[in-house]
Amino acid sequence: MAEVWLWIRSGATIGGMNVNFAERAHNHNWKLDPIVRSLLDTDFYKLLMLQFIWKNFPQVHVTSEVVNRTVSVKLAERVGAAALVEQMEHVRGLRFRKSEMVWLAGNTFYGTRSIFEPKFLEWLERDFKLSDYEVTEHEGQLVLRYSGLWTEVTMWEIYALAIVSELKTRSALAELSELELDVLYARAKTRLWDKIELLRGVDDLELSDFGTRRRHSFLWQEYAVQALGAGLGDRLKGTSNTALAYKHDLEAIGTNAHELPMALAAMATSDAELRASQYKVLELWQKSYGGALLVMLPDTFGTTQFLEGAPEWVADWTGQRVDSKDPMVAGDEYIAWLMRRGRDARGKRLIASDALDAGDIVRLDEYFRGRIRFSAGWGTLLTNDFRGCHPRGEDTLEPISLVCKLMTVEGKPAVKLSDNSHKSTGPAEEIARYRRVFGTAAVEGGVVVV
Repeated sequence: MAEVWLWIRSGATIGGMNVNFAERAHNHNWKLDPIVRSLLDTDFYKLLMLQFIWKNFPQVHVTSEVVNRTVSVKLAERVGAAALVEQMEHVRGLRFRKSEMVWLAGNTFYGTRSIFEPKFLEWLERDFKLSDYEVTEHEGQLVLRYSGLWTEVTMWEIYALAIVSELKTRSALAELSELELDVLYARAKTRLWDKIELLRGVDDLELSDFGTRRRHSFLWQEYAVQALGAGLGDRLKGTSNTALAYKHDLEAIGTNAHELPMALAAMATSDAELRASQYKVLELWQKSYGGALLVMLPDTFGTTQFLEGAPEWVADWTGQRVDSKDPMVAGDEYIAWLMRRGRDARGKRLIASDALDAGDIVRLDEYFRGRIRFSAGWGTLLTNDFRGCHPRGEDTLEPISLVCKLMTVEGKPAVKLSDNSHKSTGPAEEIARYRRVFGTAAVEGGVVVV
């Protein structure tokens, strides 16, 4: 433990990376310090989804919007619109580098080489661009809206969330002296290591970093991932951040998100087609991907109704990711559903990823051990847990619940019901219609923390 404490105090040298966070934050006098420096600095599932959209829906127009669910935090008071636009314009000027394209083309992802088609990679290198956007303010909140072809809008999600989150971080850091910054990061590093120590006691743990979208900063995410690797070894299965996977020779982790079923539902022309859309997206997905990428996310319109109406072939998929339902409840439900269909749950994968912390991961691993292959996607509370670390006791560095959601598809509203009503999105009248069609009760879930 003394050896570990040494690198916690000394400026964080892990795997050749030496970052003095306090000094870097205090001496921030350059014109523009880009938050996103590579188009690979996104979650891997966005690239998989981009290829899916490019192949199946290249001419569909959509809009999306960044929403701050932590309404008590007035983002417009902490993040300047001009600084936000400056960062997003920087991202719009980026292009995929030759070395990155070679890696995407030749690397093995989920046991599959050439998972990205040559024509897609050619388009990605030559023709990919990000859509137009607008930034406004409303009742103390920043409002970011993106509109254009779906292929142009979809990638904004992670870039935008990471930019807003880190701009909020920088605003709070600018108020601290160098000594206070030193105290802040010493506390955060100690907290991170305490969590790693807890996880080190779990044999055969399967854990991945899912913390890009609401991270404290890119550098802190990189530090946290390397600390996990140093502490857990091969129990760290990878990272959702494609840039970090590329840079540090890690597995890139990710499958798909709510955006796909939301879009197909919005394009439905009847109630019957609407209800069937949640399975149609799976049919299309498995035409492009297989194996470990066949992981369903059934809670877009309610997990229980999804499983009850799912075609038999869905039970042959590799596993399920749990987002908005209590993971123990959702996992038990999935295991029972598999058993009724004659499938052995011990060969399936259950991925939990919603607001997990180290203690949750340990409890879930113990609960499901021997019943199903459990793995955890550790997000915001890995890459942005500065709660209680502020040297003046302020809350300006605590994480908030930022999301970027699809709003319209070809002019029609996009809806998400979720297993947690606090996460529902869309116009009230459309949410009511979707609940009628899907037969999903308005479940009052837990308070959304991150």
